[in-house]
Amino acid sequence: MNEPDLTRLLTRAAEDVRPTRPAAAAWDRARRVRRARRAAGAAALAVALVTGGTVALLRAPAPTHPVVRPGPSASPVQQPPLDLDLVADPLGRLGDRVTAPLSARPVDRALALRQPVDPKTGEAGPVRVLGDDGLVRELDVVTLAPTRDAAGNEAEPLKPGSLSPDGRTAAFAQTGEVVVVDLTDASVRRYPLAGYLEHVVWAGDRLVVGDNDTAYELDRGTGKARELPVDPWGLVVPEPTRPGDLLALGGAEDGLSVRRYPGTGGTPQQLPVGTGDLPSGYRLDEVYGRGWQRGDRIAQAGWTTTASMGGAEGVAVVDARTGAVTRLLDLGREDRAKACCEVLGWSADGAVLFRSDPTGLARWRPDTGEVVRVARDVTGPVSLPAR
Repeated sequence: MNEPDLTRLLTRAAEDVRPTRPAAAAWDRARRVRRARRAAGAAALAVALVTGGTVALLRAPAPTHPVVRPGPSASPVQQPPLDLDLVADPLGRLGDRVTAPLSARPVDRALALRQPVDPKTGEAGPVRVLGDDGLVRELDVVTLAPTRDAAGNEAEPLKPGSLSPDGRTAAFAQTGEVVVVDLTDASVRRYPLAGYLEHVVWAGDRLVVGDNDTAYELDRGTGKARELPVDPWGLVVPEPTRPGDLLALGGAEDGLSVRRYPGTGGTPQQLPVGTGDLPSGYRLDEVYGRGWQRGDRIAQAGWTTTASMGGAEGVAVVDARTGAVTRLLDLGREDRAKACCEVLGWSADGAVLFRSDPTGLARWRPDTGEVVRVARDVTGPVSLPAR
């Protein structure tokens, strides 16, 4: 890659595109911008990994509000410490070496899936499976191709929603089909479905897949798929114990909203996302990655306006009943790639798990403000089960 190409990529990744149309139009705009930013952000991140950190991404003044220390109740706006403590956690073994192929040693339950990316070449390797026994397997029973859209843009086949809530099954969108792997016996099933499929989300034991424009519920018993009136980009991963309605979070700025799609059908309900109890000057402008539901709360990463800057990175908790942002983890922009901090789910005890840097995973407790690192040296996409 020559210098002009690198400059264009970094410029594109860093630019702040301001919305000009509200409400429903904002969902369409956000989808286009999300795809462009995902591609540009991934390219910029790859450059940072390849050069060993010699390129500083998106440097800007750090947030000026005080760090919130753990306590019985926390401020609506919180900030992590500059250096996160590494704590013992089962996910800390995500970066371990492969001990066996899945075909030779299936799991009882998977804690996570991971697809490593070579820091020198940016090439993605085979998917790995972290079992509840702490051992890492390689998914050797199927060869997965990158997902792609009609324009030829490609991405790794492992998606945040690939792992089922019970940790026993993995699903992968492919062009023209959906591949489902039983991780407990290493068996593979393929379901033909026309289109450039890119999205996979488990809604309890229901499997939802999608292309750029349309979401489908796949019946794994019959192989038939029915179209759902849900935006595949904004679809929130449901809490497994709350089947029925589906939620989506999307749009930008004044058009950012929560949509509720009744499980019984009918017109979706839409609520604008508001500032809630956030201090004056703070707001959630746009979201990226996948949102995750727990009770009436949605956790998702996004770009924010803070008291000191616009276009800052953050993780927000949104009340799905009112649309209010109840907690905001302000991550600033210094030394962070665009779209750095995708949310990966909730832990069993109610903490939010997210990408803390290019190779680390962090845990945030919105009710206390505590932020710690749970894994490091973890390159590439990661999928955790919904809780």
